[in-house]
Formats: sequence, structure tokens, C-alpha cells
Amino acid sequence: MAKFELKLPKMGESVAEATITTWLKEVGDTIEIDDAIVEIATDKVDSEVPSEVEGVLVEKLFDVDDVVQVGQAIAVIETDGESADVVNEESSVVEAETAPEEAKILETEIEETVVSTSGKTIDFSEGSKFYSPLVKNIASAEGVSLETLETIPGTGKDGRVTKNDILKYVENRNNGTVQETVQTTKKEVAQPEKVAPVAKKEEVSKATPITASGEDEIIEMTRMGKLISHHMIDSVQTSAHVQSFIEADVTNIWNWRKKVKADFMKREGENLTFTPIFMEAVAKAIKDFPMINISVSGDTIIKKKNINLGMAAALPDGNLIVPVIKNADQLNLVGMTKSVNDLANRARNNQLKPDDIQGGTYTVTNVGTFGSIMGTPIINQPQVGILALGAIRKVPAVIETPDGDFIGIRYKMFLSHSYDHRVVNGALGGQFVQRVKDYLEAFDVNRGF
Repeated sequence: MAKFELKLPKMGESVAEATITTWLKEVGDTIEIDDAIVEIATDKVDSEVPSEVEGVLVEKLFDVDDVVQVGQAIAVIETDGESADVVNEESSVVEAETAPEEAKILETEIEETVVSTSGKTIDFSEGSKFYSPLVKNIASAEGVSLETLETIPGTGKDGRVTKNDILKYVENRNNGTVQETVQTTKKEVAQPEKVAPVAKKEEVSKATPITASGEDEIIEMTRMGKLISHHMIDSVQTSAHVQSFIEADVTNIWNWRKKVKADFMKREGENLTFTPIFMEAVAKAIKDFPMINISVSGDTIIKKKNINLGMAAALPDGNLIVPVIKNADQLNLVGMTKSVNDLANRARNNQLKPDDIQGGTYTVTNVGTFGSIMGTPIINQPQVGILALGAIRKVPAVIETPDGDFIGIRYKMFLSHSYDHRVVNGALGGQFVQRVKDYLEAFDVNRGF
């Protein structure tokens, strides 16, 4: 008999960890190759980890809600015969001893981006305990200081504070039932801060309590909803949002699509929507204004080589996810249509892979789908811009001709460009959305697919 370590696989660019959400197999279960063993969740997408071998599950190394780093063993499967992946007790001990050091490195990376609600960075490296990234993010979002965090009793392995521990503390704090020892520590920490430029989250909660009557329904936010909520708050606190609006005449696009969509479906087997046409125009405009295709890291700017367009897509539960069209500027209209339809269909069926939502450099969202004529979207970090497409409307408009002006019926839509004013000034933000408009209005009605 040999023992095989099932490890958390690499799940795409910049994904360093995942949370165990559900164990699909129990100790003692027989495992076949490619059987799903466990469900995991990153900050963007849920996925399953399949088995690479067949055998019997003999050990689960993590519990539900534990955070696991990429490359860490999550389960042990006993197989028949000898295997190169036999678990070596000595190496396991060394791995366990070095894990805290690896965790410290990861902590340092995460600490650079975690900011407390008081505007001060929480230095978790000064703590005497190990805290998972999930616990640290919750602590930061809820305004729980490091000193307070260290007083929370942990129910995890070796007394670690788990997600449930800190959520229980936050609930008790909001209900006014926190233990006296914790309250004392909080008072001692808060005392030196006599002047704070930004009100702490817990102070706001006390000033504006929310009460539910007997007839009200209390609904727990989904895990995805909580992640989106935190992501949106982080974006607003990170970027200086400003918007530019412009109206585009898309009559030529409307008429051309109406004329060719049946032939397009017959030849390509794909439904031709407006989205790939708009994405094509956005990719062209980004090539003209590459400083829209950047990210900010401290006081430096990272200019992206590839143009990877994110497109907001609706999930079955009503939440939105942003799959990414890689190298969008290199696709013709047929390729763009196939990519858009494939990602949208897999998003609706919960079949997106982690890599499908990684690496975006600019995002487009279609608020017109919901009937809105314009919107002010929040930037998808770490990008610096996002374009909202409004509903296409049939409106009366002044049409200029060499023989004079007249009133006619045109198809028009608003483009709303939100951008990060730290690095994108009003001129660049306005010129970019103007260029998108120009490409849309100059659409060649005689073009092929």
C-alpha cells in the first residue's frame, strides 16, 4: 500500500489560496480517478478538486472553512502498489515546521493591501498567533484591531481563530454581549486615538442601529455576496472614482446586425449580439490610449502588455461575475463573438474555471440589459477603468447633411466611463470614451463578418 497526497492545484494567475467549502468524500470512501473530492472557493469562483489516483480516502487534512495555500496537501489517499508520491513522514514534519515561515511571507504580501476602517494598516506580523487571510480580511473589514483579535478564543487547530470565531465575536460585539476582557482590551487600544479622520465602522453601527421587527425577514448574505460587498468597498476606498458620459449613435450597427445575424448564425452557429461589436470598439480604443490599460502599485504604474477585456455576466443567483476575454485586440468579430458567447454561457451554468476570471486589464458592463440608460460602475480592482453600456433607444435626433439639418429617428445609447483619477485625468478619461464613440459611429455597414 502507498499513500498519495492530494494537493491544492494552481488555479490561475494571482490565486494563492482557497477556502474549503464542502467535503464531497468522507474518510473510508473508495475513490476513482477524476472523482471530485472537495469543493473549494476562491475570492471569485467555486471549483472542485478531482483525484489524480484511485484508492481509499484515509485522511482529511483540513476542515470546512479552512484556508489552504496552493500546493498544500489537503487529503491523503491510500493506493495499491508503490507510488512516487508516497507520503514521507520526515518530509511531512519538515513541511509542517516550515509552513509558518511560508505563511509569514504570504501574510506580508497580504498586509500591503489590507487597510483598516480607521485608515491605518494593520500589521499582523506583530501578532503572536497565526491568522488566515480570510480571518485577517474580516478583521480589517469589521474594524477589529490586532490587540482585540488576539483576545478572541480560537476553536481551530492549535487554538487558531477561525472564520466562525471572529464572526461570532463581531455578532456579539454588535449585540453588546462581548466578554468583559475583550471590551477592556478594545478600550485600551482605542484610548490613544483621540482624533480620527474617518469614523470607525463599529462607531457608525452604534450611531445608526438597525432593528428588525417581528414581520421583517432576515436573510443571510451568500458567500459570493459577501465577497462582492467587500470587493466593492475596497475599490471605492482605493480609487478616486470620476465619470465621463457620452452619447453614441449606433444606428449603423443596429441596421447591420439586423441584416446579417441570420447568415451569421447559419455560417458560424453563433448568435451575434451587440456585445462583441462593442468589445471590438473598446479594444481598438485601448490600443489608441494604452495608459487606460494599466494598474497602480504604490507609487508606480504597471502598463499592461496584453489587452484582456473583462465582461460582467449575470450568475443564476443574481450576482455578477467578470470572465475575461484574453488578448481581445487580436480577435476578429467571429472570434470575439465565440469568446463572448462561450464565457456568458459557462457563467450562467456555473462552469467557469478560475483562470477564466483572472488577468483582466479593463472591464465592460452592460447596464442596458436591465433597462438602465446609463450607470456609474465601480472600478474592478486592480484596473483603473470600467465602461458601462446603456440601453439602446430609438430617439428623435438632429441629422446634419450637406443640404441642411433635419430631424430623424436614430438608435442611440449612453456610454459611462468610470476611471481612477489618481492616474487617469479628465482629458484621458474623456478622450478614451470619445474614441469608443467614434469607432461605433464609424461602423462600416458594408463590412463582412
